[in-house]
Amino acid sequence: MRVSVYDLVIQALLGAVLLAVQAALAPIPNIELISLLCLVYTLVYGKKALAAIYVFVFLEGLIYGFGLWWIMYLYVWAILWGVGMLLRRYDSLILWCLVLGLYGLCFGALCAIPYLFAGGPGAALSWWISGIPFDILHCLGNAVSALVLYKPLYYLMRKLAVFQNRRERLR
Repeated sequence: MRVSVYDLVIQALLGAVLLAVQAALAPIPNIELISLLCLVYTLVYGKKALAAIYVFVFLEGLIYGFGLWWIMYLYVWAILWGVGMLLRRYDSLILWCLVLGLYGLCFGALCAIPYLFAGGPGAALSWWISGIPFDILHCLGNAVSALVLYKPLYYLMRKLAVFQNRRERLR
């Protein structure tokens, strides 16, 4: 897979968009568009989407610090990317709503893993259980945001990708 400077710039900008969207919605507990955008990036850009995702992860660490919470970001977004890659041949709004809803519901359990190693099973379990109300909000927020925004975002990202492909062919 050949990666051009243009591709790198696009992925860096998409990563910065993730950060901007995360910051804009930060006051609303567990209502976010990062999951939806990561999925759309994956469906449109495939393997290249990992660059945008990890630009976002790195920027989060630079801004908020590289604490224990940041370790989970190294794998939770890659898991969503992997699920998107496995299911990317399906074009079903309902499937993506279910995937993102389930991802939001499981997010707390996935994020409890570093606490298992840092504080033991009790710390991980208590961290996860205390966050279940937020996971439920995350589930509902992801499913509803996908229901409303998946198709327009996917359409826009496909247009951007087509524009990029045309540009590359002209070179």
